[in-house]
Amino acid sequence: MSRDPIPRASAVINITTHGAEETRRFGESVGRKIDQKTLIFLSGDLGAGKTVFVQGLARGLDVPADYYITSPTYALVNEYPGRLKLFHADLYRISSALELEDMGFDDLDIDHGVLVVEWAERMGPDAPVPDMGVSIRVVDDSIRKITLFLYGRENTNLVKVLSDKNPV
Repeated sequence: MSRDPIPRASAVINITTHGAEETRRFGESVGRKIDQKTLIFLSGDLGAGKTVFVQGLARGLDVPADYYITSPTYALVNEYPGRLKLFHADLYRISSALELEDMGFDDLDIDHGVLVVEWAERMGPDAPVPDMGVSIRVVDDSIRKITLFLYGRENTNLVKVLSDKNPV
């Protein structure tokens, strides 16, 4: 039985970044404000900057600098230690939710961590509701429009910080 569609966002934040480093700094701003288990769905075309955002998120979660954050396209999930453990999943190569089940995706121990899922729509209709959605849209070679959707939980601190005119 499938769940209801993702609920209406409790807050929506729009940010424009100019270059990869600004996208990383925005991701870092988000990561610094996360203090509990969080599920993030990340969307955007190939090359939009999803992994760049996750690199910044990792900085904000205090993942040690000697860990190079890469897209887990072939590994499915990369795991990094930090203030909260970071799990970065890329489901681009998954063709069905059954494949995830066979790979043990549901067995990930994310109780004290942050799970970022690229191509989350491939999880199927029974996917959990995320705490946050991040959509990255390419405007040109360096400019990205990032929309952050916050769902369900109280995010007052995160919204205030990220809604400021210059969060990056």
